[in-house]
Amino acid sequence: MSGSREIRTKINSVKNTQKITRAMELVAASKMRKARDRMEEARPYAHYARDIIAHATRASMEYAHPYFQKREIKRAGLIVVSTDRGLCGGLNINLFKEVLKTIRSYQQQKIDVDLCLIGAKAESFFKRLSGVNIISVASFQENQITISEVTGAVAVMIDAFDNNKIDALSLFSNSFVNTIKQKPTKEALLPIPNMHSDSSAPQTQSKEHWDYIYEPGAKRVLDVLLVRYVESQVYCGVVENMACEQAARMLAMKNATDNAGDIINSLKLQYNKARQAVITQELAEIVSGAAAV
Repeated sequence: MSGSREIRTKINSVKNTQKITRAMELVAASKMRKARDRMEEARPYAHYARDIIAHATRASMEYAHPYFQKREIKRAGLIVVSTDRGLCGGLNINLFKEVLKTIRSYQQQKIDVDLCLIGAKAESFFKRLSGVNIISVASFQENQITISEVTGAVAVMIDAFDNNKIDALSLFSNSFVNTIKQKPTKEALLPIPNMHSDSSAPQTQSKEHWDYIYEPGAKRVLDVLLVRYVESQVYCGVVENMACEQAARMLAMKNATDNAGDIINSLKLQYNKARQAVITQELAEIVSGAAAV
């Protein structure tokens, strides 16, 4: 019965693991609801900020802000938003694949790359990568993220663009499609891209020459507005990535719980077969002994 005892031990071990994964699934589901609420609160702010910038790009501005002017890219900056913890399926690795594609594309063009990493998983992955320069690392606690913390994390990259140390800035994060689908996305932040195609305004309107009336002045307003725009997009990416993390973890733990149930059923079948084999062997020995007498 030693084989049967080993199988029983395995069954108990898998059952304990199943309880853990089930508990983690429930915790992730609870956290996901809170993360989705925060994401839905941040999305309108980022959306309207984008609309304002889209109108500004169509305007005949009296002040040509550097954030709208394209440069020859000699050094690029990438902001990568990841999770602090694992056990969330392929969420991080799918995003990192997209980042690596962009890095290789830049390296083939002899363009250097600076990284701003948000999340412990991004730090542990990219610090082993050669040919990139990590200039900023940030990590946020769950349910405690504020836009001021994001501002501090990306200020280094904005200052680098202002001082011509980098010529382009992009954001990589996961986009929340639904509970079972999260999509890695890339968004160009600086220089601010042409958003005519993103605007709901008709094409005829985009050909008109008009502008806002800026008070106290175009330079002072745009200097603040465009920085806030970049910060809002990064903040929205961070909170959306947190919602993606909890959704992916909930799904991964559900799959782990289901797989544990399949393993338990398989082990129970093996246990019953082993137990039946032992009983059959004992009966055969009894019958053989009785026949010998």
